[in-house]
Amino acid sequence: MCSIRMAWLFCSCVFAGVIILVLYLKRKMQGFLADDRSPPSLPSLPIIGSLLSLKSDSPPHVFFQQLQKKYGDIYSLMMGSHKVIIINNHHHAKEVLLKKGKTFAGRPRTVTTDILTRDGKDIAFADYSATWRFHRKMVHGALCMFGEGTASIEKIICREASSMCEILTNLQSTAVDMAPELTRAVTNVVCALCFSSSYKRGDPEFEAMLQYSQGIVDTVAKDSLVDIFPWLQMFPNEDLRILKRCVSIRDKLLQKKYEEHKADYSDNIQRDLLDVLLHTKRRSENNASTQGVGLTDDHLLMTVGDIFGAGVETTTTVLKWSIVYLIHHPQVQKKIQEELDSKIGRDRHPLLSDRGNLPYLEATIREVLRIRPVSPLLIPHVALSNCEYTVQKGTRVIVNLWSLHHDEKEWKKPELFIPERFLDEEGNSLCYPTPSYLPFGAGVRVCLGEALAKMELFLFLSWTLQRFTLGVPTGQPLPDLHGKFGVVLQPQKYKVDAKLRPGWEKNPKPH
Repeated sequence: MCSIRMAWLFCSCVFAGVIILVLYLKRKMQGFLADDRSPPSLPSLPIIGSLLSLKSDSPPHVFFQQLQKKYGDIYSLMMGSHKVIIINNHHHAKEVLLKKGKTFAGRPRTVTTDILTRDGKDIAFADYSATWRFHRKMVHGALCMFGEGTASIEKIICREASSMCEILTNLQSTAVDMAPELTRAVTNVVCALCFSSSYKRGDPEFEAMLQYSQGIVDTVAKDSLVDIFPWLQMFPNEDLRILKRCVSIRDKLLQKKYEEHKADYSDNIQRDLLDVLLHTKRRSENNASTQGVGLTDDHLLMTVGDIFGAGVETTTTVLKWSIVYLIHHPQVQKKIQEELDSKIGRDRHPLLSDRGNLPYLEATIREVLRIRPVSPLLIPHVALSNCEYTVQKGTRVIVNLWSLHHDEKEWKKPELFIPERFLDEEGNSLCYPTPSYLPFGAGVRVCLGEALAKMELFLFLSWTLQRFTLGVPTGQPLPDLHGKFGVVLQPQKYKVDAKLRPGWEKNPKPH
Protein backbone atom coordinates (compact mmCIF):
# COMPACT_ATOMS: atom_id res chain seq x y z
CA MET A 1 0.00 0.00 0.00
CA CYS A 2 2.86 2.30 0.86
CA SER A 3 4.61 1.55 -2.43
CA ILE A 4 1.43 2.38 -4.37
CA ARG A 5 1.09 5.67 -2.51
CA MET A 6 4.74 6.50 -3.21
CA ALA A 7 4.31 5.64 -6.88
CA TRP A 8 1.21 7.85 -7.09
CA LEU A 9 3.06 10.71 -5.41
CA PHE A 10 6.00 10.28 -7.76
CA CYS A 11 3.76 10.30 -10.85
CA SER A 12 1.92 13.37 -9.55
CA CYS A 13 5.20 15.22 -9.06
CA VAL A 14 6.39 14.25 -12.54
CA PHE A 15 3.06 15.33 -14.05
CA ALA A 16 3.15 18.65 -12.20
CA GLY A 17 6.74 19.16 -13.27
CA VAL A 18 5.82 18.56 -16.92
CA ILE A 19 2.91 21.03 -16.69
CA ILE A 20 5.17 23.67 -15.13
CA LEU A 21 7.82 23.08 -17.81
CA VAL A 22 5.24 23.33 -20.63
CA LEU A 23 3.82 26.56 -19.21
CA TYR A 24 7.32 27.98 -18.81
CA LEU A 25 8.31 27.11 -22.38
CA LYS A 26 5.03 28.50 -23.69
CA ARG A 27 5.63 31.76 -21.89
CA LYS A 28 9.20 31.97 -23.23
CA MET A 29 7.97 31.34 -26.77
CA GLN A 30 5.37 34.07 -26.43
CA GLY A 31 8.17 36.62 -26.13
CA PHE A 32 8.70 39.71 -24.04
CA LEU A 33 5.05 40.81 -24.19
CA ALA A 34 4.08 37.79 -22.11
CA ASP A 35 7.03 37.98 -19.73
CA ASP A 36 6.11 38.60 -16.11
CA ARG A 37 9.15 40.81 -15.75
CA SER A 38 8.64 44.41 -16.79
CA PRO A 39 11.40 45.82 -18.97
CA PRO A 40 13.97 48.04 -17.20
CA SER A 41 12.80 51.61 -16.83
CA LEU A 42 14.52 54.98 -16.88
CA PRO A 43 14.12 57.06 -13.71
CA SER A 44 10.83 58.91 -13.62
CA LEU A 45 9.32 61.80 -11.69
CA PRO A 46 5.67 62.82 -11.27
CA ILE A 47 4.25 64.97 -14.07
CA ILE A 48 7.46 65.29 -16.14
CA GLY A 49 8.20 61.56 -16.31
CA SER A 50 11.69 60.66 -17.57
CA LEU A 51 12.45 63.97 -19.30
CA LEU A 52 15.43 64.75 -17.06
CA SER A 53 17.00 61.43 -18.07
CA LEU A 54 16.57 62.18 -21.77
CA LYS A 55 18.85 65.20 -21.93
CA SER A 56 21.50 64.52 -24.55
CA ASP A 57 23.47 66.22 -27.31
CA SER A 58 22.80 63.18 -29.51
CA PRO A 59 19.63 62.91 -31.63
CA PRO A 60 16.94 60.66 -30.10
CA HIS A 61 17.60 57.56 -32.23
CA VAL A 62 21.31 57.61 -31.39
CA PHE A 63 20.67 58.35 -27.70
CA PHE A 64 18.17 55.49 -27.44
CA GLN A 65 20.80 53.20 -28.93
CA GLN A 66 23.32 54.43 -26.35
CA LEU A 67 20.84 53.70 -23.53
CA GLN A 68 20.64 50.15 -24.83
CA LYS A 69 24.08 49.45 -23.32
CA LYS A 70 22.77 50.29 -19.85
CA TYR A 71 19.14 49.14 -19.98
CA GLY A 72 19.17 46.36 -22.60
CA ASP A 73 17.44 45.79 -25.94
CA ILE A 74 14.04 46.79 -24.57
CA TYR A 75 13.32 49.33 -21.86
CA SER A 76 10.64 51.80 -20.88
CA LEU A 77 10.41 55.46 -19.99
CA MET A 78 7.74 58.01 -19.21
CA MET A 79 6.94 60.86 -21.57
CA GLY A 80 4.97 62.96 -19.14
CA SER A 81 2.10 60.67 -18.17
CA HIS A 82 2.57 58.33 -21.15
CA LYS A 83 4.47 55.08 -20.77
CA VAL A 84 6.74 54.40 -23.75
CA ILE A 85 8.58 51.18 -24.56
CA ILE A 86 11.71 51.51 -26.70
CA ILE A 87 12.64 48.50 -28.83
CA ASN A 88 16.19 48.19 -30.13
CA ASN A 89 16.41 44.75 -31.74
CA HIS A 90 14.66 42.93 -34.56
CA HIS A 91 13.27 40.05 -32.45
CA HIS A 92 11.10 42.34 -30.34
CA ALA A 93 10.40 44.67 -33.29
CA LYS A 94 8.92 41.84 -35.32
CA GLU A 95 6.86 40.68 -32.37
CA VAL A 96 5.25 44.12 -32.20
CA LEU A 97 4.96 44.73 -35.94
CA LEU A 98 4.11 41.23 -37.18
CA LYS A 99 3.28 38.64 -34.52
CA LYS A 100 1.08 41.02 -32.51
CA GLY A 101 0.62 43.57 -35.28
CA LYS A 102 -3.08 44.22 -34.73
CA THR A 103 -2.67 44.52 -30.97
CA PHE A 104 -0.10 47.26 -31.55
CA ALA A 105 -1.71 48.89 -34.59
CA GLY A 106 -2.84 52.01 -32.73
CA ARG A 107 -1.39 55.50 -33.05
CA PRO A 108 -1.04 58.17 -30.35
CA ARG A 109 -3.00 61.41 -30.63
CA THR A 110 -0.70 64.43 -30.46
CA VAL A 111 -1.19 68.14 -30.94
CA THR A 112 1.09 68.41 -33.99
CA THR A 113 -0.21 65.34 -35.84
CA ASP A 114 -3.82 66.40 -35.21
CA ILE A 115 -3.05 69.75 -36.86
CA LEU A 116 -1.36 67.99 -39.77
CA THR A 117 -4.12 65.42 -40.35
CA ARG A 118 -7.35 67.21 -39.38
CA ASP A 119 -7.64 65.16 -36.21
CA GLY A 120 -6.39 61.86 -37.60
CA LYS A 121 -8.18 61.61 -40.96
CA ASP A 122 -5.11 60.39 -42.83
CA ILE A 123 -3.56 56.92 -42.94
CA ALA A 124 -0.06 57.28 -41.49
CA PHE A 125 -1.03 58.93 -38.18
CA ALA A 126 -4.67 57.86 -37.84
CA ASP A 127 -5.64 55.44 -35.08
CA TYR A 128 -6.62 51.88 -35.92
CA SER A 129 -10.37 51.54 -36.53
CA ALA A 130 -12.94 50.20 -39.01
CA THR A 131 -12.78 53.53 -40.84
CA TRP A 132 -8.97 53.33 -41.01
CA ARG A 133 -9.04 49.75 -42.29
CA PHE A 134 -11.49 50.62 -45.07
CA HIS A 135 -9.58 53.82 -45.86
CA ARG A 136 -6.25 52.00 -46.16
CA LYS A 137 -7.76 49.21 -48.25
CA MET A 138 -9.28 51.80 -50.58
CA VAL A 139 -5.98 53.65 -51.04
CA HIS A 140 -4.04 50.42 -51.52
CA GLY A 141 -6.49 49.36 -54.22
CA ALA A 142 -6.24 52.74 -55.92
CA LEU A 143 -2.43 52.58 -55.92
CA CYS A 144 -2.50 49.08 -57.39
CA MET A 145 -4.99 50.16 -60.04
CA PHE A 146 -3.28 53.34 -61.13
CA GLY A 147 0.21 53.49 -59.72
CA GLU A 148 2.63 50.92 -58.50
CA GLY A 149 3.98 48.54 -61.08
CA THR A 150 2.17 50.01 -64.09
CA ALA A 151 3.83 51.05 -67.33
CA SER A 152 2.30 54.54 -67.02
CA ILE A 153 4.06 55.35 -63.74
CA GLU A 154 7.37 54.11 -65.15
CA LYS A 155 7.00 56.51 -68.07
CA ILE A 156 6.25 59.36 -65.67
CA ILE A 157 9.37 58.64 -63.57
CA CYS A 158 11.54 58.32 -66.69
CA ARG A 159 10.18 61.62 -68.00
CA GLU A 160 11.13 63.39 -64.78
CA ALA A 161 14.55 61.69 -64.70
CA SER A 162 15.17 62.89 -68.24
CA SER A 163 14.15 66.44 -67.32
CA MET A 164 16.48 66.46 -64.31
CA CYS A 165 19.39 65.15 -66.40
CA GLU A 166 18.84 67.91 -68.97
CA ILE A 167 18.98 70.53 -66.22
CA LEU A 168 22.24 69.06 -64.89
CA THR A 169 23.64 69.01 -68.42
CA ASN A 170 22.92 72.73 -68.76
CA LEU A 171 24.59 73.46 -65.42
CA GLN A 172 28.02 72.06 -66.24
CA SER A 173 30.92 73.70 -64.33
CA THR A 174 28.41 74.93 -61.73
CA ALA A 175 28.12 73.81 -58.13
CA VAL A 176 24.53 72.54 -57.94
CA ASP A 177 22.24 72.16 -54.94
CA MET A 178 20.41 69.06 -56.15
CA ALA A 179 17.81 69.11 -53.37
CA PRO A 180 15.31 71.36 -55.22
CA GLU A 181 15.79 69.41 -58.46
CA LEU A 182 15.29 66.05 -56.75
CA THR A 183 12.26 67.40 -54.89
CA ARG A 184 10.72 68.80 -58.08
CA ALA A 185 11.28 65.51 -59.93
CA VAL A 186 9.73 63.38 -57.17
CA THR A 187 6.93 65.92 -56.62
CA ASN A 188 6.05 65.76 -60.31
CA VAL A 189 5.80 61.99 -60.13
CA VAL A 190 3.36 62.31 -57.24
CA CYS A 191 1.48 65.16 -58.94
CA ALA A 192 1.10 63.10 -62.12
CA LEU A 193 -0.05 60.13 -60.05
CA CYS A 194 -2.53 62.14 -57.97
CA PHE A 195 -3.60 65.04 -60.21
CA SER A 196 -2.37 64.41 -63.78
CA SER A 197 -0.28 67.58 -63.51
CA SER A 198 3.33 68.65 -63.04
CA TYR A 199 5.47 71.69 -62.16
CA LYS A 200 8.09 73.46 -64.23
CA ARG A 201 11.29 74.78 -62.71
CA GLY A 202 10.62 77.99 -60.79
CA ASP A 203 6.83 77.57 -60.67
CA PRO A 204 5.53 79.79 -57.78
CA GLU A 205 3.15 77.06 -56.60
CA PHE A 206 6.03 74.58 -56.48
CA GLU A 207 8.18 77.03 -54.53
CA ALA A 208 5.34 77.43 -52.03
CA MET A 209 5.14 73.64 -51.76
CA LEU A 210 8.88 73.43 -51.02
CA GLN A 211 8.51 75.92 -48.19
CA TYR A 212 5.51 74.34 -46.52
CA SER A 213 7.01 70.83 -46.80
CA GLN A 214 10.18 71.86 -45.02
CA GLY A 215 8.18 73.67 -42.35
CA ILE A 216 6.13 70.55 -41.64
CA VAL A 217 9.21 68.29 -41.52
CA ASP A 218 10.88 70.64 -39.04
CA THR A 219 7.95 70.88 -36.63
CA VAL A 220 5.71 67.78 -36.64
CA ALA A 221 5.90 64.49 -34.68
CA LYS A 222 9.21 65.21 -32.91
CA ASP A 223 7.93 64.56 -29.38
CA SER A 224 8.17 68.26 -28.67
CA LEU A 225 6.94 69.51 -25.30
CA VAL A 226 3.54 70.50 -26.69
CA ASP A 227 2.96 66.88 -27.79
CA ILE A 228 3.92 65.60 -24.34
CA PHE A 229 1.98 68.27 -22.43
CA PRO A 230 -0.93 69.36 -24.70
CA TRP A 231 -1.96 72.15 -22.33
CA LEU A 232 1.19 74.06 -23.41
CA GLN A 233 -0.56 74.99 -26.68
CA MET A 234 -2.35 77.70 -24.67
CA PHE A 235 0.94 79.61 -24.61
CA PRO A 236 2.78 81.25 -27.54
CA ASN A 237 4.66 78.57 -29.48
CA GLU A 238 6.74 79.45 -32.55
CA ASP A 239 6.94 75.86 -33.86
CA LEU A 240 3.20 75.47 -33.58
CA ARG A 241 2.66 78.78 -35.38
CA ILE A 242 4.95 77.68 -38.25
CA LEU A 243 3.23 74.30 -38.48
CA LYS A 244 -0.26 75.82 -38.65
CA ARG A 245 0.86 78.29 -41.33
CA CYS A 246 2.50 75.55 -43.43
CA VAL A 247 -0.50 73.22 -43.10
CA SER A 248 -2.79 76.09 -44.13
CA ILE A 249 -0.75 76.67 -47.31
CA ARG A 250 -0.73 72.94 -48.05
CA ASP A 251 -4.49 72.60 -47.52
CA LYS A 252 -5.27 75.51 -49.85
CA LEU A 253 -3.25 73.85 -52.63
CA LEU A 254 -4.86 70.46 -52.00
CA GLN A 255 -8.37 71.95 -51.80
CA LYS A 256 -7.85 73.72 -55.11
CA LYS A 257 -6.83 70.47 -56.84
CA TYR A 258 -9.67 68.59 -55.15
CA GLU A 259 -12.35 71.08 -56.24
CA GLU A 260 -11.04 70.98 -59.83
CA HIS A 261 -11.30 67.20 -59.82
CA LYS A 262 -14.80 67.15 -58.38
CA ALA A 263 -15.93 69.64 -61.03
CA ASP A 264 -14.53 67.52 -63.90
CA TYR A 265 -15.28 64.11 -62.39
CA SER A 266 -16.80 61.37 -64.51
CA ASP A 267 -17.67 57.82 -63.44
CA ASN A 268 -16.45 56.52 -66.78
CA ILE A 269 -12.94 58.02 -66.78
CA GLN A 270 -10.33 57.69 -64.08
CA ARG A 271 -7.42 59.92 -65.04
CA ASP A 272 -5.43 59.63 -61.85
CA LEU A 273 -5.36 58.51 -58.23
CA LEU A 274 -7.74 61.21 -57.01
CA ASP A 275 -10.34 60.18 -59.59
CA VAL A 276 -10.03 56.57 -58.42
CA LEU A 277 -10.44 57.65 -54.78
CA LEU A 278 -13.50 59.76 -55.61
CA HIS A 279 -15.00 56.86 -57.55
CA THR A 280 -14.37 54.38 -54.71
CA LYS A 281 -15.74 56.77 -52.09
CA ARG A 282 -18.97 57.34 -54.02
CA ARG A 283 -19.46 53.62 -54.57
CA SER A 284 -18.93 52.95 -50.86
CA GLU A 285 -21.60 55.51 -49.96
CA ASN A 286 -24.13 53.49 -52.00
CA ASN A 287 -22.96 50.12 -50.69
CA ALA A 288 -24.77 48.82 -47.61
CA SER A 289 -21.72 46.85 -46.46
CA THR A 290 -19.51 49.94 -46.30
CA GLN A 291 -22.00 52.53 -45.14
CA GLY A 292 -21.13 53.99 -41.79
CA VAL A 293 -17.35 53.78 -42.16
CA GLY A 294 -17.42 57.57 -42.08
CA LEU A 295 -15.12 58.52 -44.98
CA THR A 296 -15.42 62.24 -45.71
CA ASP A 297 -13.87 64.70 -48.14
CA ASP A 298 -11.33 65.41 -45.41
CA HIS A 299 -10.21 61.77 -45.52
CA LEU A 300 -9.49 62.01 -49.24
CA LEU A 301 -7.69 65.33 -48.85
CA MET A 302 -5.56 63.99 -46.02
CA THR A 303 -4.82 60.86 -48.08
CA VAL A 304 -3.34 63.04 -50.78
CA GLY A 305 -1.56 65.03 -48.07
CA ASP A 306 -0.06 61.76 -46.81
CA ILE A 307 1.08 60.78 -50.29
CA PHE A 308 2.73 64.16 -50.76
CA GLY A 309 4.24 64.23 -47.29
CA ALA A 310 5.45 60.64 -47.18
CA GLY A 311 5.87 60.06 -50.89
CA VAL A 312 7.83 63.21 -51.68
CA GLU A 313 9.82 63.92 -48.54
CA THR A 314 10.96 60.37 -47.81
CA THR A 315 11.97 59.45 -51.37
CA THR A 316 13.73 62.78 -51.88
CA THR A 317 15.59 62.33 -48.61
CA VAL A 318 16.80 58.84 -49.58
CA LEU A 319 18.00 60.21 -52.95
CA LYS A 320 19.89 63.00 -51.18
CA TRP A 321 21.55 60.51 -48.82
CA SER A 322 22.40 58.29 -51.79
CA ILE A 323 24.27 61.13 -53.46
CA VAL A 324 26.03 62.01 -50.20
CA TYR A 325 27.38 58.47 -49.87
CA LEU A 326 28.28 58.19 -53.56
CA ILE A 327 30.34 61.37 -53.21
CA HIS A 328 32.02 59.98 -50.09
CA HIS A 329 32.67 56.65 -51.86
CA PRO A 330 33.69 57.30 -55.48
CA GLN A 331 34.74 53.65 -55.85
CA VAL A 332 31.11 52.61 -55.28
CA GLN A 333 29.95 55.15 -57.86
CA LYS A 334 32.52 53.80 -60.35
CA LYS A 335 31.36 50.19 -59.84
CA ILE A 336 27.73 51.21 -60.47
CA GLN A 337 28.74 53.01 -63.66
CA GLU A 338 30.75 50.00 -64.85
CA GLU A 339 27.68 47.83 -64.21
CA LEU A 340 25.48 50.27 -66.14
CA ASP A 341 27.95 50.42 -69.05
CA SER A 342 28.17 46.63 -69.17
CA LYS A 343 24.47 45.80 -68.85
CA ILE A 344 22.75 48.85 -70.40
CA GLY A 345 25.31 50.60 -72.55
CA ARG A 346 24.77 54.09 -73.90
CA ASP A 347 22.20 53.51 -76.61
CA ARG A 348 19.30 53.61 -74.18
CA HIS A 349 18.37 54.52 -70.62
CA PRO A 350 17.63 52.02 -67.83
CA LEU A 351 14.14 50.56 -67.39
CA LEU A 352 12.52 48.82 -64.46
CA SER A 353 13.00 45.54 -66.30
CA ASP A 354 16.76 46.06 -65.86
CA ARG A 355 16.65 45.83 -62.06
CA GLY A 356 17.58 42.16 -62.03
CA ASN A 357 20.64 42.89 -64.16
CA LEU A 358 21.96 45.68 -61.92
CA PRO A 359 22.48 43.99 -58.54
CA TYR A 360 25.25 46.32 -57.39
CA LEU A 361 23.07 49.40 -57.84
CA GLU A 362 20.22 47.66 -56.01
CA ALA A 363 22.60 46.65 -53.20
CA THR A 364 23.78 50.26 -52.92
CA ILE A 365 20.19 51.48 -52.54
CA ARG A 366 19.60 48.90 -49.80
CA GLU A 367 22.77 49.97 -48.01
CA VAL A 368 21.69 53.64 -48.08
CA LEU A 369 18.33 52.64 -46.58
CA ARG A 370 20.19 50.70 -43.89
CA ILE A 371 22.87 53.16 -42.86
CA ARG A 372 20.60 56.22 -42.94
CA PRO A 373 17.02 55.03 -42.42
CA VAL A 374 14.78 57.87 -43.52
CA SER A 375 12.64 57.42 -40.40
CA PRO A 376 15.09 56.19 -37.74
CA LEU A 377 12.31 56.07 -35.13
CA LEU A 378 9.24 54.52 -36.70
CA ILE A 379 5.99 56.37 -35.99
CA PRO A 380 4.95 55.23 -32.47
CA HIS A 381 2.56 52.32 -32.12
CA VAL A 382 -0.02 52.07 -29.34
CA ALA A 383 -1.30 48.96 -27.58
CA LEU A 384 -5.03 48.70 -28.27
CA SER A 385 -5.62 46.21 -25.44
CA ASN A 386 -3.87 44.87 -22.38
CA CYS A 387 -1.18 42.35 -23.20
CA GLU A 388 -0.28 39.64 -20.75
CA TYR A 389 1.66 40.73 -17.68
CA THR A 390 3.57 43.82 -18.80
CA VAL A 391 2.01 45.96 -21.51
CA GLN A 392 -1.22 47.76 -20.72
CA LYS A 393 -3.66 49.33 -23.13
CA GLY A 394 -2.49 52.76 -24.23
CA THR A 395 1.22 52.00 -23.86
CA ARG A 396 3.26 53.52 -26.68
CA VAL A 397 5.91 51.47 -28.45
CA ILE A 398 8.74 52.99 -30.47
CA VAL A 399 10.82 50.78 -32.75
CA ASN A 400 14.31 52.25 -33.02
CA LEU A 401 15.12 51.37 -36.60
CA TRP A 402 18.52 53.00 -36.19
CA SER A 403 19.45 50.37 -33.59
CA LEU A 404 18.20 47.54 -35.79
CA HIS A 405 20.24 48.79 -38.75
CA HIS A 406 23.39 49.43 -36.68
CA ASP A 407 23.30 46.34 -34.47
CA GLU A 408 26.87 45.01 -34.18
CA LYS A 409 25.51 41.53 -33.43
CA GLU A 410 23.74 41.49 -36.79
CA TRP A 411 25.91 43.63 -39.08
CA LYS A 412 29.65 43.50 -39.61
CA LYS A 413 31.07 47.02 -39.14
CA PRO A 414 27.60 48.64 -39.27
CA GLU A 415 29.03 52.18 -39.23
CA LEU A 416 30.71 51.60 -42.62
CA PHE A 417 29.04 51.99 -46.03
CA ILE A 418 29.43 48.58 -47.68
CA PRO A 419 26.92 47.77 -50.47
CA GLU A 420 28.55 44.34 -50.89
CA ARG A 421 26.91 43.17 -47.66
CA PHE A 422 23.67 42.82 -49.67
CA LEU A 423 25.27 40.61 -52.35
CA ASP A 424 26.10 36.91 -52.35
CA GLU A 425 29.70 35.70 -52.33
CA GLU A 426 29.93 35.88 -56.12
CA GLY A 427 28.50 39.40 -56.14
CA ASN A 428 25.87 38.48 -58.72
CA SER A 429 22.69 38.15 -56.67
CA LEU A 430 21.01 40.20 -53.97
CA CYS A 431 20.56 38.85 -50.47
CA TYR A 432 19.48 39.90 -46.97
CA PRO A 433 22.37 39.08 -44.62
CA THR A 434 20.23 39.48 -41.49
CA PRO A 435 16.54 39.86 -40.59
CA SER A 436 17.48 43.09 -38.75
CA TYR A 437 16.49 45.21 -41.77
CA LEU A 438 13.10 46.94 -41.92
CA PRO A 439 13.50 50.18 -43.92
CA PHE A 440 9.76 50.43 -44.68
CA GLY A 441 8.48 48.95 -41.42
CA ALA A 442 6.38 45.77 -41.46
CA GLY A 443 2.97 44.35 -40.72
CA VAL A 444 -0.35 46.19 -40.47
CA ARG A 445 1.33 49.61 -40.59
CA VAL A 446 3.89 48.89 -43.32
CA CYS A 447 4.57 51.80 -45.69
CA LEU A 448 1.95 51.91 -48.46
CA GLY A 449 4.33 53.55 -50.92
CA GLU A 450 7.19 51.02 -50.66
CA ALA A 451 6.88 49.72 -54.23
CA LEU A 452 6.60 53.22 -55.72
CA ALA A 453 9.59 54.46 -53.71
CA LYS A 454 11.77 51.55 -54.89
CA MET A 455 10.83 52.28 -58.51
CA GLU A 456 11.77 55.94 -58.15
CA LEU A 457 15.06 55.27 -56.34
CA PHE A 458 16.18 52.82 -59.00
CA LEU A 459 15.23 54.91 -62.02
CA PHE A 460 16.42 58.31 -60.76
CA LEU A 461 19.79 56.95 -59.61
CA SER A 462 20.40 54.78 -62.66
CA TRP A 463 19.57 57.57 -65.11
CA THR A 464 21.76 60.05 -63.25
CA LEU A 465 24.80 57.77 -62.79
CA GLN A 466 24.64 56.52 -66.36
CA ARG A 467 25.22 60.07 -67.53
CA PHE A 468 27.06 61.93 -64.74
CA THR A 469 29.87 61.50 -62.24
CA LEU A 470 29.00 63.22 -58.96
CA GLY A 471 31.71 64.88 -56.90
CA VAL A 472 32.54 67.68 -54.50
CA PRO A 473 32.81 71.18 -56.01
CA THR A 474 36.35 72.56 -55.94
CA GLY A 475 37.25 74.05 -52.58
CA GLN A 476 34.23 72.65 -50.72
CA PRO A 477 34.26 69.95 -47.99
CA LEU A 478 32.60 66.56 -48.27
CA PRO A 479 28.90 66.59 -47.27
CA ASP A 480 28.15 66.03 -43.58
CA LEU A 481 27.06 62.50 -42.66
CA HIS A 482 25.25 63.17 -39.38
CA GLY A 483 21.94 64.49 -40.64
CA LYS A 484 19.22 66.64 -39.17
CA PHE A 485 16.63 64.84 -37.06
CA GLY A 486 12.94 65.49 -37.63
CA VAL A 487 9.97 63.47 -38.84
CA VAL A 488 12.58 62.30 -41.39
CA LEU A 489 16.37 62.22 -41.02
CA GLN A 490 17.58 64.77 -43.60
CA PRO A 491 21.17 65.40 -44.71
CA GLN A 492 22.55 68.89 -44.21
CA LYS A 493 22.55 71.09 -47.32
CA TYR A 494 25.38 70.42 -49.75
CA LYS A 495 26.31 71.14 -53.36
CA VAL A 496 27.41 68.77 -56.10
CA ASP A 497 29.65 68.93 -59.14
CA ALA A 498 27.75 66.80 -61.69
CA LYS A 499 30.15 66.23 -64.62
CA LEU A 500 29.07 64.62 -67.85
CA ARG A 501 30.96 61.38 -68.18
CA PRO A 502 33.64 61.29 -70.90
CA GLY A 503 32.27 60.26 -74.27
CA TRP A 504 28.64 60.60 -73.19
CA GLU A 505 26.42 62.04 -75.91
CA LYS A 506 24.16 64.86 -74.83
CA ASN A 507 21.29 63.39 -76.79
CA PRO A 508 21.35 59.59 -76.51
CA LYS A 509 19.09 57.47 -78.62
CA PRO A 510 15.57 57.13 -77.19
CA HIS A 511 14.70 53.75 -75.71
